[in-house]
Amino acid sequence: MSERKVSQQRKIDPGDVLLPAGYTIDVFATGLTTPINITFTGKAEMLVADSGITDGNGKVLKLTREGFTVIADGFNPPLTGITEYHGDIYVAHRRYVTKIQPDGTKKDIIDGLPSNGDHHNNRVVFGPDGKMYFGQGTATNSGVVGTDNSWVKEHPFFHDYPGGRITLNGQDYQSSGFLDSFPKRLSRTGAYVPFGIATYPGKTVDGISRANGSILRANPDGSELELVAWGLRNPFRLRFDSYHRLFAANHGIDVRGSRPVANSPDEFQWIRPDVWYGFPDFTGGLPVTLPQFKPEGMPQPTFLLAEHPMQPPRPVATFPAHSATMGFSFNEDPSFATIGDAFIAEFGANDPVTTGGKSLPRVGHRVSRIDMQTGQVHVFAINQSGLPASATNGGGFERPIDAVFDHHGALYIADFGLFAGKSAIPGTGVIWRITRTT
Repeated sequence: MSERKVSQQRKIDPGDVLLPAGYTIDVFATGLTTPINITFTGKAEMLVADSGITDGNGKVLKLTREGFTVIADGFNPPLTGITEYHGDIYVAHRRYVTKIQPDGTKKDIIDGLPSNGDHHNNRVVFGPDGKMYFGQGTATNSGVVGTDNSWVKEHPFFHDYPGGRITLNGQDYQSSGFLDSFPKRLSRTGAYVPFGIATYPGKTVDGISRANGSILRANPDGSELELVAWGLRNPFRLRFDSYHRLFAANHGIDVRGSRPVANSPDEFQWIRPDVWYGFPDFTGGLPVTLPQFKPEGMPQPTFLLAEHPMQPPRPVATFPAHSATMGFSFNEDPSFATIGDAFIAEFGANDPVTTGGKSLPRVGHRVSRIDMQTGQVHVFAINQSGLPASATNGGGFERPIDAVFDHHGALYIADFGLFAGKSAIPGTGVIWRITRTT
């Protein structure tokens, strides 16, 4: 069922996608623009979120007999996720959580979130306690504002905010001044401070509840916002399993900026209250001071914190660096796969911006299955070439970004679409559907 004719720039062929025996894939919808999230309402209606990055206008679409129809727009891009709860639709978009009421009225219930940097506040989910939970990403790549942060010109005093009181090592980084208000000379910048501000050993920074790199919780009306956990980099998507445990897909550190880190894995984390998950000094549960995290031709990363809040937990599962793990769902249908296993979309590397200039076409661009008993990750759906469709002029996956089961046990994959350089191409988004045939 198509929104409109798919862009001529994208070939669509489900036969290019390799699946395990007993499964089949078909094209459910084409012609979408940056579909970032799929959700099903209590009435089994499909809603799709358009991130809004192509036209500055985040949108919520509903599938009707006539195709996809915009039911609400005007959201601050990127719109990162939508959730239906008790008849209301909760929309996460930059700095805000907005509620769309049944009559179409929009109400901002949370605003002022620290989302002016590299990463944003992400999709809301509701827990067994009736509260909303969501991830809030970091402002920077690895704790230090630098020339890789283009947002500094608009928000020169913005930086990462910790979730608890920290003491710094005083490690500063030198970079070229690029703000009109700064002299055109080298500037020194420390951790958890604005660009151009140096630190010193023993400097303390107080924590706040609206911390970067955190999991936050609030009542359905947005009141009583509180910190659950922190020390994550970008907990892009959250979901509770059938045992009421909260899990997050968390992105690893890139090879960029003043403090690049190599080989930082993406993480699948079990989120527990009052736990620090290691950012900016640990990745995958390991210290960034290990030789394996040293970027080629660059210094070995050192600790930014003089003392760590705790030893961070190891992830439930890890993925290769730059896999870009995104939306996921837990299987609840024994005829589809093992009950409880997680199926997760992998967007793929944003090279060379995030990878230190290296092309990594065989990372991501797939859907994987996480064995929740062992933590092992298995490829579930991938192009037969092992590459994104655009690399071979194929017709399969390009940028999988969400994986959601419907009420009948079919798995829907939101494919963000093609890019031209850094810009997403409108009309190239696809929704795929995977079903069990035997």
